[in-house]
Amino acid sequence: MQIVKKSLVFLLTGVMICGMATLAQAQDSVHINLNKAIEIALSESPTMRIADRSVDIKREYKKEQIVSLFPDVSVAANYNRTLLKQTMSMDMGGQTMNIKVGRDNTYSVGANLSLPIVSFPLWSSLKLSSMDIEMALESARSSKIELVNQVKQAYYTYLLAKQSYDVLQSSYAHLEESNNLVTNSFNQGLVSEFEKLRSDVALQNQRPQVNSAAKSVKLAGMRLKVLLGMDVNEPVIFDGQLSDYEQNVLSATMPSESDVQLMYNSALRQLDLGIDQLEQSKKIVRGASLPMLALAGAFQYSGMGDDGGKFTNYPYSYVALSLQVPIVGWAATHYKLKQSEMNIANMRDQRADVERNLRLGVQSYLNDMQQAIEDLAADSETMRQAQKAYDIAKKQYEVGMNTWLDLNTAELTLTTSRLTYCQAIFNYLVAKANLDATLGAE
Repeated sequence: MQIVKKSLVFLLTGVMICGMATLAQAQDSVHINLNKAIEIALSESPTMRIADRSVDIKREYKKEQIVSLFPDVSVAANYNRTLLKQTMSMDMGGQTMNIKVGRDNTYSVGANLSLPIVSFPLWSSLKLSSMDIEMALESARSSKIELVNQVKQAYYTYLLAKQSYDVLQSSYAHLEESNNLVTNSFNQGLVSEFEKLRSDVALQNQRPQVNSAAKSVKLAGMRLKVLLGMDVNEPVIFDGQLSDYEQNVLSATMPSESDVQLMYNSALRQLDLGIDQLEQSKKIVRGASLPMLALAGAFQYSGMGDDGGKFTNYPYSYVALSLQVPIVGWAATHYKLKQSEMNIANMRDQRADVERNLRLGVQSYLNDMQQAIEDLAADSETMRQAQKAYDIAKKQYEVGMNTWLDLNTAELTLTTSRLTYCQAIFNYLVAKANLDATLGAE
């Protein structure tokens, strides 16, 4: 008795320790829903940080170009020490006289000023820099939309894998329960050995599917964690089930194709900005062939002297206007403008092709959503009928009114209807996420 009591004490202690460990793990786990997952992805994703830095780079580059509009002042200083003076020969009344020219020490200190007054290429470049900032902002918005779409689809994939695992696990429990019934009936001599073997084989065949579904849940969770920038081993519980979205799907109002607008589609907006940039680059090319006017000025202070002597100082200053008029450059400008026009035409054709494909994609997503709504309405009723049919078949088998094959067929129908139900919700959510991304919804 003492040995039994000690064994019971050890057993209860082990159960309590396992229970406390499980509770501690559950408390340490972080619960994340879809909205929280999107928030984490937007704050932790390297893609978004890179996009934000790209915008900052464009802004700093524009500031650099704005500085070009201000006067450019530079200071220069120079000092020369003459090692060997230059000798000049002069004919003075029939006699040659050699004269050494220069001083032992010379220096100069001065300031130079330059300011563009009329410069069409510079002004056009500043506007092009503003367009670059708009392009960077739109590219960042595109990255955000794409990331949100990826998170949604990864989250829905995880929910599908988790609910499919629950369905298969429930199916395995049904098969295990029916297998126990068959085993008891076989032991009582009420069923044949062949029926027991079929029940055992069906139960064994279900185990690999349950194990595979469990691995799919784990893999889907790891992929979602990676997308959120989290450690794959971090304890996280992703909340929600696909069945939570059933009413949203069934009550959804489908927009017509004419109501769907692509004005906020990021790809089209980037192409529009690209066309505007090419138009502005064309103005820069044209502006390079126009006259440029600049203001220049300088003040210089120089001095010269021999060793041991005093320095002689010479101040010097000037202000000048510089006008530059290209003449021969018009020929090259003509061909550059032709190239710009062809590039613009190519991008316009590219935009038209992208828009056609986007409209085709929108129509496909709308069709998928409508089909998913219709499938879900039918699958919900089918699942309820399959559950009722399984309950009836189970009762009939318990009283000996049908065979194990009838019970197994009812269970298989119930499992299939549950999986189809989950797939219909998943199809709608994925199509809706793709549609939102295509329309540029944030």
